[in-house]
Amino acid sequence: MKTILISSMIAGALTSAALPAMAATEIQFWHAFTGRLGELVAEQVETFNNSQSDYKVVASHKGNYSETLNAGIAAFRANEQPELLMVFEVGTATMMSAEGAIKPVFEVMSEAGADFDSDAYIGSVKGYYTTTDGQMLSLPFNSSTPVLWVNRDALKEAGIDPDTDLSTWQKVGDVLDKLKAAGSECPLTTAWQSWIHLENLSAYHNTPFATKDNGFAGLDTELAFNGPVQVKHIQTMGDWAKDGKFIYAGRRNEGGANFRAGECALFTESSAGYAGIKADAKFDFGVRPLPYWEGADGAPQNTIIGGASLWVMEGHDAEDYKAVAAFLNFLSSTDIQAKWHQDTGYLPITIAAGDKTKADGFYDANPGTDIAVIQMTAKQPTANSKGLRLGSFDQVRGIIDEELEGVWSGDKNAQDALDSAVDRGNQLIRRFEQANK
Repeated sequence: MKTILISSMIAGALTSAALPAMAATEIQFWHAFTGRLGELVAEQVETFNNSQSDYKVVASHKGNYSETLNAGIAAFRANEQPELLMVFEVGTATMMSAEGAIKPVFEVMSEAGADFDSDAYIGSVKGYYTTTDGQMLSLPFNSSTPVLWVNRDALKEAGIDPDTDLSTWQKVGDVLDKLKAAGSECPLTTAWQSWIHLENLSAYHNTPFATKDNGFAGLDTELAFNGPVQVKHIQTMGDWAKDGKFIYAGRRNEGGANFRAGECALFTESSAGYAGIKADAKFDFGVRPLPYWEGADGAPQNTIIGGASLWVMEGHDAEDYKAVAAFLNFLSSTDIQAKWHQDTGYLPITIAAGDKTKADGFYDANPGTDIAVIQMTAKQPTANSKGLRLGSFDQVRGIIDEELEGVWSGDKNAQDALDSAVDRGNQLIRRFEQANK
């Protein structure tokens, strides 16, 4: 009997050893980040994977924002979609209208039994990605807002006080005159010209970019960014371009390389430029609020977000969605979110992460890093400053870019260029409306 018992135990042990360990549920996460931001995303994914053994996130870079969205659409049509897809904010209306393609975050969290409270997220960020009754469709991930970056050394070399007031565009214009007179070859450059100099300009001056609450109130919206404030601003920048005081580098963030290399004195860019500037700049830099036009009614109001959110794709198993829920909760956790905010310059998407960052003394040690948060939250958003939700907006932006380039080159005046952009953009929005009725 003893021999039989021992033999049974040995056989059981051998059988157990031969059985493979339960494999972790693997999910795919497609994103648009390279460089320092790509490294920080990889760090987040590695931290999550190492924190538990039930789930594994595999992150893949799929190109820039537009390319990542297109890759996700193509993959869904081929039934090869990832569980998680990063989509920039202008793709929100497109994703909302993608029948059967997305699984709302609030459903994913509920079905997984995850601890999830949408009220924990900053209102000005959350509102962009929720339904009219407050249900969260996608998870805010990298939310930013535009600010003014300053090469303090370049101002000193031009004999300008690096702490000079740059709160209004009138005062910026005076500084550009001095920089040009001192021999600066790049007094001002920008990234993301439509997002900063039309979309955020409109919100910051509490003037509509489009009708129907900038698209939030219906698909039958029409573009309206050819009003007096927008025309004045774009014409002024066109005049600066003609005088060599504004240097246009490209439609996306090509100007970032020029600023980080120390070539440009002033740079309008995302608050998330912080990660790259901090890593690369060999000069003393600072960050200021986005300027506004003094005398404009309602300015400054609040700026709006850019960046992207994470959309959950349909067509996967319940266990996959449990993995998604766990990962999204991890990304929203206070410590992880506070670190992401402090490392990148993106907004803290939760109230708790912002409170922790302040309590940690980060804002005191890094002056100006709280500007983006203040700029977004100091005033309650209006219908003009809640954000934008427009169909085919990525393509509309392409039209805006083209028309703005006509102003920068001196081939068009601002009124003609913006009128044309509105007319052409409205044609795309009408087609989107018809396709989604």
